[in-house]
Amino acid sequence: MKRLLFLTTILAATVVPAADTSKSSVLPTADVRGVIRDLNSPRSMPHYHSRADWLAHAAWLREHLLVSCGLWPAPAKCPLNTQIFGRIERDGYSVEKVFFESWPGFYVSGNLYRPLGRGKGPFPAMLNPHGHWKVGRLADEEIGSLPGRCIGFARQGYVAFSWDMIGYNDSFHWPHRDFPPAGGREWLWGLSLFGLQTWNSIRVIDFLQSLPDVDPNRIGCTGESGGGTQTFILTAVDDRIKAAAPAVMVSAIMQGGCLCENGPNLRQDTFNVEVSASAAPRPQLLIAATGDWTRFTMTHEFPAVRSIYRLLGAADKASAVRFDAPHNYNKGSREAAYAFFGKWLLADNNASHFKEKPFTVEPKENLLVWEGREKPANAQTAESLAKMWTANSDKQLADALADGPAQFRKLYEPALRHALSLEVPAAKEIVAEDCGGGLLALGWPGRGDRIPAKLTQPKVGGKRTATLVVHPKGWLAAEPFAAKLADAGQLVLAIDCFNHGRKTEDKFFTTYNKTDTQLRAQDIVTALTWLHGRKDVSAINLVGLDDAGLWCLLARPFAPFVKKTAADAGQFNLANDDAYQKKLYVPVLRRAGDFRAAVALIDNAPLLIHNAGEAFKPGVKTRKEKLGEDELVAWLTK
Repeated sequence: MKRLLFLTTILAATVVPAADTSKSSVLPTADVRGVIRDLNSPRSMPHYHSRADWLAHAAWLREHLLVSCGLWPAPAKCPLNTQIFGRIERDGYSVEKVFFESWPGFYVSGNLYRPLGRGKGPFPAMLNPHGHWKVGRLADEEIGSLPGRCIGFARQGYVAFSWDMIGYNDSFHWPHRDFPPAGGREWLWGLSLFGLQTWNSIRVIDFLQSLPDVDPNRIGCTGESGGGTQTFILTAVDDRIKAAAPAVMVSAIMQGGCLCENGPNLRQDTFNVEVSASAAPRPQLLIAATGDWTRFTMTHEFPAVRSIYRLLGAADKASAVRFDAPHNYNKGSREAAYAFFGKWLLADNNASHFKEKPFTVEPKENLLVWEGREKPANAQTAESLAKMWTANSDKQLADALADGPAQFRKLYEPALRHALSLEVPAAKEIVAEDCGGGLLALGWPGRGDRIPAKLTQPKVGGKRTATLVVHPKGWLAAEPFAAKLADAGQLVLAIDCFNHGRKTEDKFFTTYNKTDTQLRAQDIVTALTWLHGRKDVSAINLVGLDDAGLWCLLARPFAPFVKKTAADAGQFNLANDDAYQKKLYVPVLRRAGDFRAAVALIDNAPLLIHNAGEAFKPGVKTRKEKLGEDELVAWLTK
């Protein structure tokens, strides 16, 4: 599978066959994965060679987005308990107030615009997420009018809905950008403003499909700026969106500056242009402006998106326009969207039929949902929502464990893999550089990894058991233990896992960069895979010493060929969020089942977890005391 990397430097490597490390080279001194990226780091689209190549990546991307949103495994949907009221009829359309529950006690509020004088339908529906206007969905300016856009769609024969971003207007639970904080304990559970707004958008589709005058198979989505982000994210994760027009947001040079656009792990291996392309082959219009970060759309972003549509034989369904204007969704942009959706959802290819007529926006009291109305008594607070979210996550994990190994693996293997941002290579893809004296450098070309390692050979030849030993201080600290295993007849590989000591002050650091723990888990899987490809190895064991025991437990499910695993739990408190924050920070890890899922995914292979104390209870028998090296060697060699 092709994966996006954005590397600025790739160190040269001499490829050595898996069982031959006789060629010498220079031990690498750098690992380009330490380069820190942010929302303004330029990206480029990788080349996908075939339809199958892209479809495999698109499947990965959809999983990744849902895990980042905290929506994998899919949460249970509560009843919407919709209320529609305050109907006003105008020239060619009506407007009503709406609220419903996306989670129990968590309210989505907005306005529903319907056609008048066009019969009973069913009509196509149009979602209209808004950008970061000061007054949100009520914005009515020359460079953008949300009510005007909805009026235009309703007059053309759509049921149009605009709703509040969290913290705007009638969305009263907490202010926008305030909760949950980037990198906080909530992100461990996959609870983010980005994920909550994505869930609200999914529930908006549910709401529209519940209306008798809506055709459930003709639903479109268009929004500007932050609403553009909502548009292409929703389209990527929900096939019910049949056509999309993200405005002034699909860019390779700026990915979105708000908490609602930056979820945990979200863009570590992808970016907005690729997410937008995942709409293919459904029709899509990119709307750009010369006065913002979409100024290069016609020469950069759109050709990249169209290349994917061409792979799928749907180049005619991708289009783009750019206006000489600032960041906007002005009349010209709206008319381009009207014509686009008219072609694909109304089967009318005559753009002249979609010129915008003059409109008058209602006073805000006619649009605000809670104007003169009591707010619901069951409304969630930030604290109560977080408590409900974590309880539901724990229940989902317990239910999946009770459903049996096959169903559990289907749900939680992708969850844990994406939480760790981990890829599983083929053995033939791994490079081994011989650096002399048993020293190696392992790496996966194109990923930027250079893993220092020490290979210790036993005195006996032929096929033998190989053990990967991981120590938090690297291969040198592991040498005494490696020597004991070699004396017992095993081939031993010890590695230096990633440790760059990067500064992580950027609040969106984990949106764009993998944590040390994520990269260490990847290094362990890479090294195990290389051992698995050696012709002189009959079986493989894994040992994590001291703090590295926890890294090994997270990595182990992705190396199913490992026979025995011994891991030091370091007295880690599995149920304490602060422990993860301080010692083992991985966004979404707790939502993905943390060590409970990792141990369950190891199945019935021999597993020795020691130094576990009372607080480490992953669902298997553990040893409270810390075992010595001789005891570990005895267990591994018996």
